Amino acid sequence: MTQLQKPADILEVRALTRDRTKGNLRFGQITVPCALGRSGILARKKEGDSGTPSGRFELLQVYYRPDKGLPPATSLPLEPLTPVSGWCDDPRHRLYNRPVRLPFASGHERMWRQDRLYDIVVVLDCNMYPAVKGRGSAIFFHIAREDYRPTEGCVAVAPEHMRLLLAKIRPGAVMQIHI
Repeated sequence: MTQLQKPADILEVRALTRDRTKGNLRFGQITVPCALGRSGILARKKEGDSGTPSGRFELLQVYYRPDKGLPPATSLPLEPLTPVSGWCDDPRHRLYNRPVRLPFASGHERMWRQDRLYDIVVVLDCNMYPAVKGRGSAIFFHIAREDYRPTEGCVAVAPEHMRLLLAKIRPGAVMQIHI
């Protein structure tokens, strides 16, 4: 590493020993609770297994609901969601694990949700470059339910914690999810 390079910001995620669907996310001196997938943290992620994949994933892009508040303060790329925002989760489709515009005939997830989960959502570099069919899609860092119920495989935190973390991290930040 040269003098001009700084180490990447690392958000570390670990499951609780008493409940593998919940964990702690640590960034420097900040530690906050998080929700994890129903299957806990898995070493071998597969589409539909409801597991949070272990590994190191760059935080790539932040999406937000402009009708639910101000955009988060962040130095990451930021884009508003719209009612036609979707994400392809069909392993047979060429746009697997990519954003799509709705309506979309193949399997997909709506990004404009009725609940708060995607009011702020960060795309993680999980199975993205290249997207391997069946290895999991739509693995995000997003807003948790009020009771921290399990996700479908994502990492989720409270809205105020998401805003706090996004304001502090820099481009190139990574989420390290530990088994």
